[in-house]
Amino acid sequence: MSKTLKVYISLFILAVIGMFYYESVKPKPINWFPSYAKKHKIPFGTYILYQELTQLFPDKEVKDIAISPYIYLKNKQKEGTYIFIDQYINFDEEEFNQLLTFVSKGNDVFLSTKGCNIDTLGLETKRIHKKKIADMPYFKLYNPIFKNKEYTFDRKFNNIIFSKIDTTKVTILGQAGFVNEDGERSGSGINFIKYPFGKGNFYFHTFPEAFTNYQLLNNPNENYAAGVLSYLNNTSNIILWDSYYKTGKSRISSPMHYILSQKSLKWAYLFTLIGVLFFVFFEGKRKQRSIPVIKPLKNQTLAFTRTIANMYFEQQEHKNIAEHQIQYLLEYIRTKLRVPTDTINKDFITNVASRSGKSRESVQQLFNYIDYIHSKNEITELGLEQLNKMIEKLKKETED
Repeated sequence: MSKTLKVYISLFILAVIGMFYYESVKPKPINWFPSYAKKHKIPFGTYILYQELTQLFPDKEVKDIAISPYIYLKNKQKEGTYIFIDQYINFDEEEFNQLLTFVSKGNDVFLSTKGCNIDTLGLETKRIHKKKIADMPYFKLYNPIFKNKEYTFDRKFNNIIFSKIDTTKVTILGQAGFVNEDGERSGSGINFIKYPFGKGNFYFHTFPEAFTNYQLLNNPNENYAAGVLSYLNNTSNIILWDSYYKTGKSRISSPMHYILSQKSLKWAYLFTLIGVLFFVFFEGKRKQRSIPVIKPLKNQTLAFTRTIANMYFEQQEHKNIAEHQIQYLLEYIRTKLRVPTDTINKDFITNVASRSGKSRESVQQLFNYIDYIHSKNEITELGLEQLNKMIEKLKKETED
């Protein structure tokens, strides 16, 4: 491993360690998700309210209902006060009919939500708006026992009131609106009512944020939530807490979703990925003995030719060397100039001259000298040199 690669790996490891340290010490951001789930301690969870229900209703048993009210109430004799608190609750027709039957038998249903399909009871809601940015939302209860006390809240939310009610049937229990720095009210309207149905009652409330952890910890806003719930004085000794219609109810869409939602499992997963990355980087290479480099065999033809030529030259075999040169020349003419060498005549001389670019006379002179060598039993060294010069001249001018 090179020194540069070691430096890069060290820097990478330090960067990973630094990232882990930063993630472990940085403050966790506040989660403002509107959960309304009883187990969530985030600002908009209902952990505190659920824990305090036994204090608010000391003579009643609290039951957690994690299934649909349609399933829970269908074909069963149930009683109690059913509490629904969530940002939006949408019952289907059959489910709401089950609640109507449940209330008509002398039970109560409390719904604190910003939206619900309550057209069956002739109720409609609308959103009210502040006139100025500095206006604060306020809420109050009408019962004289609360001494006309008003409560304000410092978080942004949709302020909802009832736009349509049947005043001959319902009892108005509270109102909401906005108040400015001079104490002037704007957009005021009814936000809490009691609706008798059969032997029981519906309680409709449009500000579910009042029951979240954030609001209950802001003194004196916890008194407003306690005041709203104090109207639930049903003779039944059972409180039914809805955990089904909750925006933040527990549900696992996939194993990976659960792993990433748990801090310890998330860090274990990240360490595993980094470990796999290191394994692939360092150990994932194919391991085998190095393959030796086999050099190709050298072409010994030229060396062999030189050896034979030197042997002939040293033994004064000028005639044999000349004959070999003549054979090589004829082979060159056949392969390079594409001229047959079976018969050497005038046509042959003409074809070689035209294809080599030499004059006919020079070609004829070369082959006359070749005939001369054929006719001799021995030739001198000078004669061999003369033949070689004439052949090389022909080849050079042909290739040029």
